[in-house]
Amino acid sequence: MSLINNKNIYKTAFILCFILISIFTLLGFAKVLDYLNTGADRTTMLHLETKSEEVYLPKVNWTKQSNPARVMEKNTLGKIEQDYLFSWHVKNNALANNTTKGIADYYTQNTRENLYRTVAYNKAHQISIENTTLKHFPELEFYSQDGQLVVFTDKNVIAFQKVYQNKQLITTVQDTATYRVMMLLEDGFWRVRHLLKMKPAVFAADTLKPRPIYTIQKNTILKNTIPFVIRGINYYPRNSAWDTFGALFQKDTIAKDLEIIKKANLNTIRIFIPYQDFGKATIDPEKMKKLKVFLDLAETKKLAVVVTLFDFYSDYTLESWTLTHRHAEQIVTAFKDHKAILAWDLKNEPNLDFENRDKDNVLNWLKHLIPVIKESDPNHLITIGWSNAIEATNLADQVDFISYHFYTDPKQLEQQTNRLLKTTQKPVVIQEFGVPSYGGIWNLWEGSPKKQARYHQKMQAYFKKNNYSFMSWTLYDFPQVPNQVAGKWPWQKIRQKKFGFLDDKGKPKPAFKYLSN
Repeated sequence: MSLINNKNIYKTAFILCFILISIFTLLGFAKVLDYLNTGADRTTMLHLETKSEEVYLPKVNWTKQSNPARVMEKNTLGKIEQDYLFSWHVKNNALANNTTKGIADYYTQNTRENLYRTVAYNKAHQISIENTTLKHFPELEFYSQDGQLVVFTDKNVIAFQKVYQNKQLITTVQDTATYRVMMLLEDGFWRVRHLLKMKPAVFAADTLKPRPIYTIQKNTILKNTIPFVIRGINYYPRNSAWDTFGALFQKDTIAKDLEIIKKANLNTIRIFIPYQDFGKATIDPEKMKKLKVFLDLAETKKLAVVVTLFDFYSDYTLESWTLTHRHAEQIVTAFKDHKAILAWDLKNEPNLDFENRDKDNVLNWLKHLIPVIKESDPNHLITIGWSNAIEATNLADQVDFISYHFYTDPKQLEQQTNRLLKTTQKPVVIQEFGVPSYGGIWNLWEGSPKKQARYHQKMQAYFKKNNYSFMSWTLYDFPQVPNQVAGKWPWQKIRQKKFGFLDDKGKPKPAFKYLSN
């Protein structure tokens, strides 16, 4: 009897195992079929879901979207734009790294073969090409009735290339071209079928001319057509050094400080916008609200503002250009009509990055940032804050006025400034100058509040004699200075804390008497 029972148990167990195996097998086949039917996620495979946001964000402006065959749906247009930009990103990556990765996902068979041949040739000859596109102006030509084919003209695509051979830079090229583009919908994705390069298109001239408050006439800055001499100061709140728009931002604090500046017979302040803190390519709206509060207060006090962009930024690689362009574009567009702004200062002391980041990289980045600012905001001036008079001649023909920082012997001020005025034929602003009042062991008791006052007395005499524009450093002594500004060692920090005309309690120092002439 027990033998029969055992056999029944074995049979039951065998049947149950067979059923379970069958169920798991069917589930496995279902998963495989589901994967094959839906296709792999191309953006996940290539990590392009982050690449597009963190590396590649060229400006795209559809100049025409109407279509005789079929109305273009908003969602479809967004998908076409996304896949089209991804195709450029994949192509850029292929040429830079001589890889075919991703090409098949964004180009149809005929088109991808041309790219494969280019990659193979470049790889064989040790050629690599870094490339980025900065602007796209697509114009819809045709969208098929079945929604499977689209044709558009991408006008005046601005591209910048660096060509290397054997890892040595051979040449840099800027190119503007128009492309006739055909894309096919395959497996739920838009792939490039044709990409025909043509001559640049000609856009109609903009007949609306801005009427800016601040303009340039020869080597003079004008405000509403009247000569304007900058008498200014670099500004951070006393307890928020290098973090004006951070957690300690207070409207009342800013208002009181601006009142001090105004009563000191100054007419301009310089402030700083940190790239990362303001959200990089995606601007933080809370930071923008604080910036607006600041600018509105400055306008109330009738103080002009020089806004320095890209503080604490030092990545000039080609793949990051479009991100910095979107960052600058959003800020300057938002405030292009603000009456308080005198100028956009593109970067503080960019020449300090020449050695570690390569001079050509830095200059090319600045050169291509200038038109982005000008197109987004034609109403305000542009300058660059060079760390010395020698480097201040860089890109002099592309900025509205020259800004340089002066931390040498006051006796050299006239020589350096007059040479710049003569060679650049542009207005010149001494954008930073000053000495610390600190005198102690870390600088062999060299400085003192009285010596600081005598220095500023001499500088103001030169400014008054020559009618120079100036912006001193800085309103306050600071109780705290971030490590990334001056270094972490006490002999580095203590000096940087003591440049102010007011001490870290807000009381005037002897130099305050010579804040202006």
